[in-house]
Amino acid sequence: MDKCTAIIHPAPPFNFALTAENQPYFRKDASAPDTDIENTGAYQRLLHLGDKLALATARPEGSIASPKLAVTIEGESLSPPEVDAAREQVARLLGADQDLTAFYGAATADPVLADLVQTFYGMHLPRAISVFEALTQAILGQQLAATVARIIRALLIETYGGSKTFNGQLHYAFPRPEAIAGASVDDLRALKLSRRKAEYLQGIARAELDTPGGLDGLERLTDAEAVRELTALRGVGKWTAQWVLVRALGRPDAFPVGDLALRRIVSRLYFGGQPLTDEQLEEFSHRWSPHRSWATHYLFAALRAGVGE
Repeated sequence: MDKCTAIIHPAPPFNFALTAENQPYFRKDASAPDTDIENTGAYQRLLHLGDKLALATARPEGSIASPKLAVTIEGESLSPPEVDAAREQVARLLGADQDLTAFYGAATADPVLADLVQTFYGMHLPRAISVFEALTQAILGQQLAATVARIIRALLIETYGGSKTFNGQLHYAFPRPEAIAGASVDDLRALKLSRRKAEYLQGIARAELDTPGGLDGLERLTDAEAVRELTALRGVGKWTAQWVLVRALGRPDAFPVGDLALRRIVSRLYFGGQPLTDEQLEEFSHRWSPHRSWATHYLFAALRAGVGE
């Protein structure tokens, strides 16, 4: 078993705890709360490196203003290119290359956002490893409470993801598309999925496998073009497509209109609790352009923290 260390220098400011708590751990009993950053001080993820599985453990060094991450990578016969690939995946997962300067500057003109920036200073926007992963997680979360979606996600990962034990702890990798495409609809329904969602997941997995270069090729398209391609997939509507723009493609001005929780927090912080329609919310959101992805991320952090209750 090899054990190597790589260093990541995130763009400052970078608050490791606030950023990493938005990324799920995939461990035994994965239906438990997503992360335990507060207890462990580290973020861990079992990664696919070609045909190998390697465990990456990221720990913060330095400060929010001068950040540094030490990433330990454990696996069998790790080559230098594999270590580099693991480092790049962790940097992507934690949004290490994101420059917050423009968003923070624009937020000063919005008193609500300005307060949220102070509260969550240095929180980057974590990303999914791939479009396939982001799509799969979005489909699982459609019209479900977060706790229920997390349990179903855990069942999917524990059933179809690769696993490996490190230091007595069993870790899971996110399933590969081959595993989902090869399962039957009835197999997937056994994980508490509806027939429709099982069919959606199969369709997405097959699209990933059938598309030359995979769905990550959407990165070459504009936002509008990517949304058009995504919504052509069965089960992918505007809300899901916008989340993929945010979580997989790293687009700064996506906005998941139709999200009930987002509508609730905007109503609470900007309209004194007055109900909003999706149309009103989308129109209001343009005040944050071209940083709507970031505004959304900070508003959801406020919702989780109970700001304004």
